Amino acid sequence: MFVLNPDPYLLPAFRISPFTTQDITINENLPGDSSVDRYFDQRFGKGKYQYTLNGREAINIALRHYQLKKEDLVTILTTSGNFYISRCVTDEIEKFCKWSRQIEDRTKVILVNHEFGFPYKSTGKLKELNIPIIEDCAHSFFSEDEKGEIGTTGDFCIYSFPKMFSLQIGGLLVSNFDAEGANSSQINIMQLRYIKSVLSHQITSRFQIISQRIENYNYLKEKFETTGFSERFQIEPGIVPGVFMFRANENKIELQKLKEFFYDHGIQCSVFYGEESFFIPVHQNLTSTDCEYFITVFKKFLMNYSND
Repeated sequence: MFVLNPDPYLLPAFRISPFTTQDITINENLPGDSSVDRYFDQRFGKGKYQYTLNGREAINIALRHYQLKKEDLVTILTTSGNFYISRCVTDEIEKFCKWSRQIEDRTKVILVNHEFGFPYKSTGKLKELNIPIIEDCAHSFFSEDEKGEIGTTGDFCIYSFPKMFSLQIGGLLVSNFDAEGANSSQINIMQLRYIKSVLSHQITSRFQIISQRIENYNYLKEKFETTGFSERFQIEPGIVPGVFMFRANENKIELQKLKEFFYDHGIQCSVFYGEESFFIPVHQNLTSTDCEYFITVFKKFLMNYSND
């Protein structure tokens, strides 16, 4: 039995990130280990990456490279083409210049957002414009596309570790050329040691992380389809999802009320603003029972909504 409408002080805590409270103790007791550097050396090339405090700082360092002026534009392109974009991205851009959702004469940089693990499909064609590209792979650490373009096309690629791993801080900025300003992060020695220790421990389970996320995604997809709701993005070979997103389809529900209802049951979520779509956690630390809890809460919302 699942307890619905629990006391606010007794809520569970399901985040988009796989981080849980118990990870504080687990991570604190991990031995010092920097073997994850070997993984990054092999994947990106030695000297081609730097650790950052988070994904926001990685974006900031990348933008700093272009010496942008206030009247310049950074054009943001996304997998879906929807106008939704996190303020974590736009707030960093606004420290340098303005931003747009289309390529204009004043566009000096293109920021490609591979949304929620699903690659933007035309990154290679953007190279023909001869405009610098930054790839935002915050949710797409393990995702691959057919042409092998994701994370390798732009001048820079940024990653956010808490989106994929069980820790609270950390990002990565990968340079696909010899960029100035390397090692310009404000990260301190203790923070760097923590990030490397946790990642060194968890990267050995990368294949389990990938398979569990895909398994959870397919489980949720099947269950939501039985209620008349379908996946927003189609999962394909190579994709490792950052969230499970579903469409409302013909179902007329108030997504903002759904968001409040999920939060009232301890589930982090959001409306995919600009569309009738919604997303919830799908990470590797969820069990099938956790996913079933999400479904139960959702069905309870539908029941309450239909009785209004």
